Amino acid sequence: MAGSNSVNWFELYVQEMPRARAFYEAVLGVTLETLKLPEGDGLEMWSFPGDMARYGANGALVRMPGVPSGPGGTLVYFACEDCAATGARVAPAGGRVHREKMSIGEYGFIVLAFDTEGNLFGLHSMQ
Repeated sequence: MAGSNSVNWFELYVQEMPRARAFYEAVLGVTLETLKLPEGDGLEMWSFPGDMARYGANGALVRMPGVPSGPGGTLVYFACEDCAATGARVAPAGGRVHREKMSIGEYGFIVLAFDTEGNLFGLHSMQ
C-alpha cells in the first residue's frame, strides 16, 4: 500500500436506484454516470464524478440483489465547499440530517446525514 491511498473505491448500496441517484445528484450537485457491466446478474452501478489520477477515492451507487442498504460499519464523507450549504439540500432531496454542521477542530467541519436508502454518510469541508 506504500504510496497509495488507503481507500481506492467505495460503494453505497441502494434499493431504488432512480431515487438514490436523484438524491445524490441533487445534494452534491453532480451527475452520476452509468458503469457498463456484464448483463444478467442484476447488478447496476452509477459512478460519482472523479479523477482517478488525483488524491482521494472515487466510488459508485450499487444495486445488487441480496445486498441490503442501510447503516453499517463504514462511513463515507463527500468533500464540499461548505458542508452546511450542501447539508441544507439533504432534506429537500428526501434525506434526513442526523447532525448539523459541527467543528472537528483543525480538520474542518462535518455534517452527518441519511440518504433515501437509509445509508449514513458525511459531508466534509474546511469552512
